[in-house]
Amino acid sequence: MTLREPTDLLALRAQLARAEKAARRAPAPAPKPSNLTLRPLSPQREAELQGVSTDAFLLSRAHARLREAVYETHYQLCPHAVGHARAEGFLEHDIIQVLLSGRVRAVYPEEKRWLVAGFFEACNVVLPLHTVVELSVIRTPAGPVDFLDVVTAFVPKHPHHIISRARLAVMLRYDDETIKHRLSAVANRTGHKSKGKWKRGA
Repeated sequence: MTLREPTDLLALRAQLARAEKAARRAPAPAPKPSNLTLRPLSPQREAELQGVSTDAFLLSRAHARLREAVYETHYQLCPHAVGHARAEGFLEHDIIQVLLSGRVRAVYPEEKRWLVAGFFEACNVVLPLHTVVELSVIRTPAGPVDFLDVVTAFVPKHPHHIISRARLAVMLRYDDETIKHRLSAVANRTGHKSKGKWKRGA
């Protein structure tokens, strides 16, 4: 018995050493970023998104119909979208590029509108661009086809934020379909004294 005890102790120590070595070799689980965890929406945000669908199936169907309508050139740019393009520094072809390469982020079933999110490049800087299209079905000799009205396009402050129906309605009502330019007058501004003109020396 006295000879077996040291042998058993050495075998136990060897097993423990192998277990510790295997534990050190096992990769540690990567920490989960906190920004990827889904946070519950606040009651106010849930109320704002009433009537806005983000269902994956509806988004995929809307995306397929969007691509087909754009490829068939069944779309038109409304004055609101053109006005925003000129005011915010993007062009009409940037809107078309978003329709071709962007993704449908939200569906507004009652208004038959889709929110399409994408990007455009200006001065070597990539910026987000959101467009809102309104779907209508027109009848042709070949049968009914989808037609898209690009009702607005804008550079969002929060690219991953989905605008509510109320906010979208306010944006469209605010537009008067004219682009207002503000020009600086030649005369002095109110409350500023003139520095005078250069005088020829004597």
